[in-house]
Amino acid sequence: MIRHIVLTKFRAEVTKAEIDSLFAKLADLKPFIPGMRGFDGGVSVSPEGLEQGFRHGFSIDFDDAAARDAYLEHPEHKALGGQLVGLLEGGVAGLVVFDLVVDATS
Repeated sequence: MIRHIVLTKFRAEVTKAEIDSLFAKLADLKPFIPGMRGFDGGVSVSPEGLEQGFRHGFSIDFDDAAARDAYLEHPEHKALGGQLVGLLEGGVAGLVVFDLVVDATS
């Protein structure tokens, strides 16, 4: 399984409603992407305070790298990704993407 982790640094004027709407649209891709297992997103609740400005994030689990790659190439993902980057501090500089192989049996 692949866990696709995205951390975001939204511009100060971006509203909670805008963020929630964008995250909901990303979650709504699940029926269109075979192997997309689910979407979790929101604001950091870490008590450590080490977010370095990356206060929101989301993760998506995929069956495998092929399912993740299909998501990355999907036209709606590309459109939503462009919207996301447009809401971030410094554009793509306000984004961290990390994909992790997860043992789904443990």
